[in-house]
Amino acid sequence: MSAPVLVDLQSCADEPIHIPGFIQPHGFLLFFGLDGALEGWSDNLPGELGPLAIGQPAAALPLPALAVELIADCVDGQIEGEYAPAFGAVELGGADYDCIVHATRGRIIAEFETRDVPADTVALFAVKAHSSIERVRRQKTIDALLETAVRQVREFTGFDRVMAYRFREDDSGDVVAEARREDLVPYVGQRYPASDIPAQARRMYILTTLRMIGNVGYAPVPMLGEPGAEPLDMSYGVLRSVSPIHVEYLQNMGVCASMSVSIVINGRLWGLLACHHMAPKQVPYAIRMASDVLAQVMASTIQGIEARQDAELVEQAAQVRTSLVESLLVDEEPLDALAHHAEALQAVSRSHALVCVHNGKVISFGAIDRDTAEAIVRTLPPDASDLLVRDKLDDWPAGLQPLLGKWVGMLGLPFDPPGGGWCLLLRTEQIEQVAWAGRPEKTITFGPLGARLTPRGSFDAWHETVLGRAQPWEAPVRSHARLMLSELLRASNARRAQTESTRAQLLAMLGHDLRDPLHSINMAGTLLERSNGGGNQPTLGKRIQSSSNRMQRLIGQVLDMSRIDGGLGLGILLEPLDLAALVEDMVDEMRLAYPTITYAFANPGTTLVRADAGRMSQVLSNLLSNARHHGDVGHPIRVALHAGAGWATLEVANNGSPIADDVAPTLFNPFKRSALHNPRNRSGMGLGLYIVATIVREHEGEISYRHEGGQVVFSVRLPLAETERAGPT
Repeated sequence: MSAPVLVDLQSCADEPIHIPGFIQPHGFLLFFGLDGALEGWSDNLPGELGPLAIGQPAAALPLPALAVELIADCVDGQIEGEYAPAFGAVELGGADYDCIVHATRGRIIAEFETRDVPADTVALFAVKAHSSIERVRRQKTIDALLETAVRQVREFTGFDRVMAYRFREDDSGDVVAEARREDLVPYVGQRYPASDIPAQARRMYILTTLRMIGNVGYAPVPMLGEPGAEPLDMSYGVLRSVSPIHVEYLQNMGVCASMSVSIVINGRLWGLLACHHMAPKQVPYAIRMASDVLAQVMASTIQGIEARQDAELVEQAAQVRTSLVESLLVDEEPLDALAHHAEALQAVSRSHALVCVHNGKVISFGAIDRDTAEAIVRTLPPDASDLLVRDKLDDWPAGLQPLLGKWVGMLGLPFDPPGGGWCLLLRTEQIEQVAWAGRPEKTITFGPLGARLTPRGSFDAWHETVLGRAQPWEAPVRSHARLMLSELLRASNARRAQTESTRAQLLAMLGHDLRDPLHSINMAGTLLERSNGGGNQPTLGKRIQSSSNRMQRLIGQVLDMSRIDGGLGLGILLEPLDLAALVEDMVDEMRLAYPTITYAFANPGTTLVRADAGRMSQVLSNLLSNARHHGDVGHPIRVALHAGAGWATLEVANNGSPIADDVAPTLFNPFKRSALHNPRNRSGMGLGLYIVATIVREHEGEISYRHEGGQVVFSVRLPLAETERAGPT
């Protein structure tokens, strides 16, 4: 027994609607080879044509002269088996027909569609259609254009209902305009799921922009031809039979005749004009073509309106980008530049909030709270180099989703990856009440051909609340964001290059031009202090020594930073070191140098670590200096050392307020603005803690900050030496 076939939407997509093998019965069809020899026909030929035989030349058939001429023109004019449709009005057996001839895929197709309307009446309709086209062309907005179009199409075609669909990015469609008979239930405002137009049908809507069903309840007419011949491709045919599923769909809506006209923009199905009639109705080919021309005019006009809107957005965005880049090249901090242009950035991106982060510092604008902003920042990938786009809640990491609240849309620009720089544009959740035209799910039913999907049986509005989705980021907004990201990256790289060049020049000056003169000044201060001169000479000598020593420390810090940035490391030499003795010596030195400050330290006894004595002295000296500069006056500086669990922990604490939340994350970064403008330490450059953290890391240790009991505490943990870890023998 064969395995059952899965019934899903792919079943609809796989339906061979371009080669149905049948036509609608309001006309007949002949098809020929490219040489004009007859290959087949529909099984409803008028009796006037008599018996036909495969291989007969078109010229030998009892067709109207104009039809024979159109077929001959197609034979002569086809290029690689293709020929655009040609049309003419003919008479056969006392009946009027519209003859449409075209070539596709190596075959010539001649269709004869019955026409009940006299030619002069058709001409009047064509004049109306031309007037309607002009009215549509003059509209300035898309909404006004669609409203005008549905009214005009209904006026010159006579359909009971004409609707304008506009498709979304997910291929679902909304009825955005409608002209209808007063007694009909309105459909405007309803949404139809993407599954109503499967992928294959969507391709057909793009390929052939107009389709007519004169009577939904028709009996399909089969095609006849050479047994085993390739099926006839009727993609461009006007009589082509339609999918039984679509017929059932229309019948469920109570529709007896329909016409659809595609609005195609840049190769994409932008929208549809859907025309419905509650009784059988045949619209002459010429009038249908006028509707098709109107749809093409609509597409061109809509494209122009959207292009104008996009151009305005592009111009505004370009101005914002230019101003932002200029600010970035001038301001000290990228975050200052982004903050200055926050409102403009939100306007051109149509976002509701802005979050920016650089070197660990986070700023936000809009109604987003700081906790949410920081939670979002923590989930950003560290190695991103392109836009990060999120449109819905499911796009976010699962652990973050409960913390987002309404902020479910994000467009992230990693403008400075080395510095962790991000500009995040955020959109809020768009809670939407969707009025579906019936439940969007299709159902499975069983018929003569087995199980298949069937369209909905009711088109009463079925309401659904859609949550967890933001307005998707529009293509123009993404394009602007990509351009802005590119320029921000260039500006960041230019700033870095300029900084590196300046730093190199500064280091050269400090390392070569200043060290020798400072050494001479220091020696002169020493000699001056030891001389036998009177007056203020000893005090003056100490000041010279103090100032030159401070300058040498600054030079040492900058040179250390240069080694760190250059990847050379600090040249750590690890040897057994009694950390307790080192701390004791450093604290005693500070007590002598600053007798007005109380330093509290209880020596715990020998505490062996493997460390570089000089570099560890540098660590402790910096932490004690920070405590002296930033601690409350009159309060002691506490130094503690203890060992346990394989680690030695050194703490330096001073009374003081907690470090600000926006500063704490950048404590161990170089050139901090808080350090550069600190009135209690005007000579600082913000390098000390950066170098201290590097020294500790090169010792395989850890450094941290906390505020506890009214005190600012810096804690350094270092691994104990192996002998210390093992304990006494």
